[in-house]
Amino acid sequence: MKEKSYTIEEIAQLLKVSKLTVYDLIKKEKLIAYRVGRQMRVDESDLQAYKQGAKISKNEVQQGPIILRQQNPAIHGQQKPARDGQYTASPTRPVIISGQDVCLDILSKYMENEDQSFRPLRTYAGSLNSLVSMYQEECDVVSLHLYDAETDEYNLPYVKRLLTGHSYIVINLLYRWAGFFVQKGNPRKLKAWSDISQPGLRIVNREKGAGARVLLDEQCKLHHIKATELQGYTIEETSHLGVAGAVAASRADLGIGSEKAARMVGVDFIPLIKERYDLVIKKNAKNEQLIKLILSILQSDSFRKELDSLGGYDLSDVGKIMYETD
Repeated sequence: MKEKSYTIEEIAQLLKVSKLTVYDLIKKEKLIAYRVGRQMRVDESDLQAYKQGAKISKNEVQQGPIILRQQNPAIHGQQKPARDGQYTASPTRPVIISGQDVCLDILSKYMENEDQSFRPLRTYAGSLNSLVSMYQEECDVVSLHLYDAETDEYNLPYVKRLLTGHSYIVINLLYRWAGFFVQKGNPRKLKAWSDISQPGLRIVNREKGAGARVLLDEQCKLHHIKATELQGYTIEETSHLGVAGAVAASRADLGIGSEKAARMVGVDFIPLIKERYDLVIKKNAKNEQLIKLILSILQSDSFRKELDSLGGYDLSDVGKIMYETD
């Protein structure tokens, strides 16, 4: 009988934790996973091995600090037994890359091809949630498009506030247009951020922590609009495509997102702001090789040409270091 396996989403539901926590367990090799195409899966036996290893006895609780019991050896080659009976991690290091744009999948492919010492794992969290996960040591590389109304700047205000006390590097990946998804022909004649306050306008929002939701909130602040009073503000989709799809299906008159998603779904797009899409990586001894690899890929002609072939991206600063702590 074929062994049952689970997706990352299913594991998160079974353990009652976030997907990022599951990726963190995989990264730390406490939970064994393997790749099927772009998707990670976990076998039933490995899930049970993790749960058994994570259990603590009554004596352990009374003694104080919790120490995880030894995990079973990986059947997928991620760990190997040493002479003393303990299990040591293989040289391959899992690297969690968080963000939704397809360019991150391309980056992961290049990393796999150019350096076998890294094993990229993709998670598709929003920008602010990704940055919080990096602060909590759950992500290695995060992508951001977070607009700050007070400074009229992208990303750095959030990184500086949240990663205070940490060393990090911010590298540009691309620029892209963000704006309104509207129905064909733009029947509500929506042209500017102030039009969001039109009476009876139905919007569809992104989840908390998504860059598009932050953009909406910041623009509402600039134009003195009470975002929470907008019709549909609490209706959420978890991707640009989901928002565009809701507009295409006439469930909403307006959504905020990227030009590329509008093209893919077939809704009209009103460009309003050019987003700066950056990568953030913590600077430490463990990440020195990772940073060099990513800079090398981003600055290569082959990577630029592949992104350029997708259309809709401004690659004028790809691979440029936008900010770096000492």
